[in-house]
Amino acid sequence: MTDTVKYVLPEDRIPKTWYNILADLPEPPPPVLHPGTGQPIGPDDLAPLFPMALIGQEVSMDREIEIPEPVREIYRQWRPSPLYRARRLEQALDTPAKIYYKYEGVSPTGSHKPNTAVAQAFYNMDAGVKRITTETGAGQWGSSLAFAGSIFGLEIDVYMVKVSFQQKPYRKALMEAFGARCVASPSEETESGRAILKETPDSTGSLGIAISEAVEMAAQRDDTKYALGSVLNHVLTHQTVVGQEAIEQMNMAGNYPDILVGCTGGGSNFAGLVNPFLGEQLRGGPKVRVVAVEPAACPSLTRGKYAYDFGDTGHLTPLVKMHTLGSTFVPPGFHAGGLRYHGMAPMVSHIHELGLIEARAYEQTECFAAGVQFARAEGIVPAPEATHAVKGAIDEALKCKEAGTGRTILFNLCGHGHFDMQAYTDYFAGKLTDQHYDESELAMALAGLPSVAAAAE
Repeated sequence: MTDTVKYVLPEDRIPKTWYNILADLPEPPPPVLHPGTGQPIGPDDLAPLFPMALIGQEVSMDREIEIPEPVREIYRQWRPSPLYRARRLEQALDTPAKIYYKYEGVSPTGSHKPNTAVAQAFYNMDAGVKRITTETGAGQWGSSLAFAGSIFGLEIDVYMVKVSFQQKPYRKALMEAFGARCVASPSEETESGRAILKETPDSTGSLGIAISEAVEMAAQRDDTKYALGSVLNHVLTHQTVVGQEAIEQMNMAGNYPDILVGCTGGGSNFAGLVNPFLGEQLRGGPKVRVVAVEPAACPSLTRGKYAYDFGDTGHLTPLVKMHTLGSTFVPPGFHAGGLRYHGMAPMVSHIHELGLIEARAYEQTECFAAGVQFARAEGIVPAPEATHAVKGAIDEALKCKEAGTGRTILFNLCGHGHFDMQAYTDYFAGKLTDQHYDESELAMALAGLPSVAAAAE
């Protein structure tokens, strides 16, 4: 009874559509606004950055969006991904809870990110785009878009947050192996980067800064578009292959989750698992308790303000209403680089405001401790980002132990940590410490929220 149990769907069960939770929500999220006029933007405003197919998905109210067959063909390389029952972890915790995890580390780049990278690369190729610019934090997204670009013959330029660029050299090497170019951000290549470096020469960078650089470069050439690895509706929608498969696999297990747990930075892996389950609930199905786990050093859901803000530091993007720490907020250089974004996806922020999910924040070292405990029980070393979900699931399982209740817990193990072993080395050596943001800097960033927000609200 202590062995891990694996649930695998046949290849023909790869979802044929992505699920769009907008169709089932009791009220739509606030509109995206033009920063100059304060009015809702239209498709033409986004056309310089994205192909029209993705813009259509961004605003779609359709419950199902068809997955193009060329995308499904590439998905077949690793999808459907496995779902496991973590019996050895249950035994180690001595909990009556049943713990399951959906494992996205089986993808070519080791995370959930190719689920949207392949789709975005396909739509750009189909629109005649030759080059895509993007940003990346930990490098999971950058390497995934590099992988997808190599398949569809696209040139990929990646601006990687400088602290992660320095911490994770193998991510850069992986991007280059797929033919992409990787630049530490802030860089001297863009006006946005040069402005930051002039003010803060030793800047460790942030996702907001890297987004500014990528957007600026995309706007300079007609054959170039921009791609985002999280936050936007179409990105979250592409990730719902994870949750749709998980629903089928939980049925195979003869079980249904009482509690869903996911790590949250921009919100894509979290929404990918959670949204299909919430959709069933909203349509009259079983109720689930949903826990979003974020880093205490960048706590957008638990400490941020729900307000209109820019998605980037250089203020080149439209305004979206989200839980934000302020677009100028630069989080400390903790190792889970994929969770170092100043805002939370507008869709995730909206469902939080609707009371459909709850949020909590954890420190870096307690998450790594949970990751090590999981690795020693289950044999998979989680990515630093994923350790937050592991920590959340373990805490829920221990609560079940205290209460003597056998709840079923499902979490998304969104990637492996094979390119993050230096962080584990530092953790074991006692060099990985909890890092805290400056309260005055947070207050200053929030005080600088755009004035159009007040007018809109």
